[in-house]
Amino acid sequence: MAKTPAQRIKKHGANAAVPQHRLPPVINPSTTRTPQKAQNNSNLILIAGVVASLFLFWYVHLLTLNQLTQLSGGLAMPDSLLGGFDQAHVEQLRTAMDGDARGQLNYIHKTAGTLFPLIFGFSWLLLIGTNVARKPLRWALWAIPLLFAAVRLWGNSAIDTMMSADALDAGQVALASGLTAAGWVLLVLSLVAGGAAVFLGRRSASPPSPTAGHAQS
Repeated sequence: MAKTPAQRIKKHGANAAVPQHRLPPVINPSTTRTPQKAQNNSNLILIAGVVASLFLFWYVHLLTLNQLTQLSGGLAMPDSLLGGFDQAHVEQLRTAMDGDARGQLNYIHKTAGTLFPLIFGFSWLLLIGTNVARKPLRWALWAIPLLFAAVRLWGNSAIDTMMSADALDAGQVALASGLTAAGWVLLVLSLVAGGAAVFLGRRSASPPSPTAGHAQS
């Protein structure tokens, strides 16, 4: 039976050979996350979000909504009208589109029409957050894509309610038209806010010129 270290010391004194116990080496000791790694991860997520937003915009507005005009006698879908629409256009559209065509419009709103404002809004929040350091300005710019996502989703629901109603109501048309026009305006403002954020980020990251340094000294 093997003796314990205490028994060996008791028997042999200072000359006892006591086995050394060592802790196992730490697995992957270099797990520190540098700011550069965090920035690179944010950039990858941002690029993926921007690409997905561009694809969804193309899919919704340039592909599927245009294809639906084949089921409406050439009439444009409400979502495609930048300045909104009136009751006469909606009445013609409701007459031209049967239940299946309206169901396809509703399906677009529930799938890609929902993903586009959500992914676009998240991507623009990340874009602004990684480039704008001043908190008040950052929150002011964040408000624009947040409003866009909310207005766009509300507009989709308002259009579906308007198209599926038994009797067309002027209030429903005005609400859906106003939300559609506001959504387009907020989309343009979001793009401007994103461009301003990138400009501010590059300006703060650029090193000061030697002339400025000599002037301060």
